[in-house]
Amino acid sequence: CTHPAQQPVKMGRRPARCYRYAHGKPYPKSRFCRGVPDPKIRIFDCGKKKQPCDDFPACAHLVVDENQQLTSECLEAARIATNKYMITNAGRDFFHIRIRPHPYHVLRINKTLSCAGADRLSTGMRGAYGKPYGTAARVKIGQVLISIRTKEEKVQVAAEALRRAKFKFAGRQKVHVSSKMGFTPFGKDEYNKWQACGRLIPNGIDVKWLSSRGPLHRLIGRTAYAELAAAELAQ
Repeated sequence: CTHPAQQPVKMGRRPARCYRYAHGKPYPKSRFCRGVPDPKIRIFDCGKKKQPCDDFPACAHLVVDENQQLTSECLEAARIATNKYMITNAGRDFFHIRIRPHPYHVLRINKTLSCAGADRLSTGMRGAYGKPYGTAARVKIGQVLISIRTKEEKVQVAAEALRRAKFKFAGRQKVHVSSKMGFTPFGKDEYNKWQACGRLIPNGIDVKWLSSRGPLHRLIGRTAYAELAAAELAQ
């Protein structure tokens, strides 16, 4: 039997600092890149995710300030921390959290033996292309990591939840309280203006905007369009 000192020792995970910066091209999961472990983060939306945008008019974002890679483990840790703080301080029914980046980039590791007698078995840098080890999301400066939409009176609670989530990530992030209406691209005054004009159609958690182009009945309704057409014919 093998001597206890010669048995391979199972090592822990590499620290995330080994994979913090992007080197080379993206390496997504594909039919050529198989055997990729499942990412730790599986849930990207928490809270009342089906509430219409009128219910949660306030919004806060966590914005990244570096070009880097964020592992699926730290994204999951940030999601749990944010969700827990919001449930405790804002209430279970008063927020919707969305994790914005998805960890598609596959990380690799070139495993080497570190036990006694490994120098006879190890190949060193020969055939050094590694095996899939985990996944990460590549992010750019100014990219949004986490968004929370909530009630107006709870927006400072959301900002504090995002501040606490910053401790799960390497590098620098900034908390930004948005002036937009929830997750829509419209400011609050602009949103009210278009809503009064009937130019916004509810579309789940956001809205569709009707431009002035296209058929007239789309803007004024089919009934009003039919009455208008009948009045023109009568003249």
